[in-house]
Amino acid sequence: MLYMKDIDLNNKKVFIRLDFNVPIKGNEITSSERIDRSIPTIQLAIKKNAKIILASHLGRPKEGTYNKKYSLFPVYQYLKKKLPKINIIFCKDYFDNPIQIKSKQIIVLENVRFNIGETKNNITLSKKYADLCDIFIMDAFATAHRIESSTYGICDFVKTACMGPLLHSEIKILKKILYQPLRPMVTIVGGAKVSTKFQLLHSLLKITDTMLVGGGIANTFLSTRYSIGKSLHEKNFQKQAKKMLETKKISLPIDSRVKITDTVNSNPKIKSVSMIESNEEILDIGDQTIQKYKKIIKKAKTILWNGPLGVFELPNFRTGTAKIASYIANSSSFSIAGGGDTIAVIDLLNLKEKISYISTGGGAFLEFIEKQTLPIINRLNQF
Repeated sequence: MLYMKDIDLNNKKVFIRLDFNVPIKGNEITSSERIDRSIPTIQLAIKKNAKIILASHLGRPKEGTYNKKYSLFPVYQYLKKKLPKINIIFCKDYFDNPIQIKSKQIIVLENVRFNIGETKNNITLSKKYADLCDIFIMDAFATAHRIESSTYGICDFVKTACMGPLLHSEIKILKKILYQPLRPMVTIVGGAKVSTKFQLLHSLLKITDTMLVGGGIANTFLSTRYSIGKSLHEKNFQKQAKKMLETKKISLPIDSRVKITDTVNSNPKIKSVSMIESNEEILDIGDQTIQKYKKIIKKAKTILWNGPLGVFELPNFRTGTAKIASYIANSSSFSIAGGGDTIAVIDLLNLKEKISYISTGGGAFLEFIEKQTLPIINRLNQF
C-alpha cells in the first residue's frame, strides 16, 4: 500500500479526506480532538510543498441543501488560528470554478454532504472530486467504513491514492490489539443493545481473556438468568447471549443501581441482580460490581474499552462508568478507547491524557475489530 510519507507531493494538488465531524454549538467548536489529530497530516503536506485541498463531512445535513448549522466555516476559522502562517481559503462552490491554488496553500472545502450523491457513492460526484486533484489521500479513520464518494468512490478516478498518517496509526494500533496484545487482555463493553454489537462481542471473545459488560448489553445477559424488571434488554438475543456465556470469559454485574420506573429522576437504589422487582429498572452497575471489575482491571496488561456501563447521561447513574473509567486511566496497562459515547465520557471526566490511545472512530473502530479490515483499506491496496 502507498503511504503519504513515501509519495512525492511537490507542487501536486492533493485532496486530503479528513474527519472534521466535530461538535459545534453556535459557532463554537466544543471538542477539537478530531481536528487536532489531523494537524500533523496537514503539516506533512505543507512540508512536502503540496497544493492542499481539505475535505470533510459534518453531521447529517439534507443533501443538496445548504444549512449553516452544518457548515465547516467554524473549522476553517479554527485551522487559521492553528496554522497562522499558512494561507488558508474557504471554498463553498468548488465545482463551479476551477480551483486556483499555489504550493503550501490550503483550501478548505465546504461540507461534502451538502453535495447530492455523497453518501450514495455517486459516480458523477466521485469523478468531480477526482478532477480537483492529482493525488487522493485518505486520512479519515472515522469514516473509513463508509463507501461514499469522498472516502471511496474518488479512488476510481484518480491515478494515485494513498493512506494518510492518522489512518495508518489507527490501523497499526488496532492490529496490535487484535494480533499481539499483552496478556491478560480485558475488554470492557457497554452500550444499549447487544444487537448493534453482536459481531463485535463475538470477535472480541476470540481474542480477549476477560470481558466486562455493562448497560443494556449486560441486561440481556442477566435476563438469561434472572428477572430484571423493566430494564432495557433484547429478548431476541437471549439464545446468543447464553451461547456467549458458555465461553466463561464474560464477567457479569452482581449488583446494580436501579430506579423505580414510575418516578422521575429517582435516587439510585443498589440491589443484587437476583432481586430486581417488576417495577424496577437497571440503569448502572452497583458498588460490588465496581469492586469486582476493579480487581480484574488491575491485573490487565491490555484494556480495550467501548461504551459506558450505564445511563451515563443521568448524573445519578454515572457512578459505575466514572469509577471504571478512572481505573482504566490509572492502570499501568496499554489502554485503547473508541466510540463516540466513550470519548464523551473521557472528555467529561478529563481523562484524555491518561488513556494510552483514543481512537477517533466509532463505527470504523467497531467494524475493524469485527472484520480486521475496512473497505477503503482493500481499495487503497489496489494502487
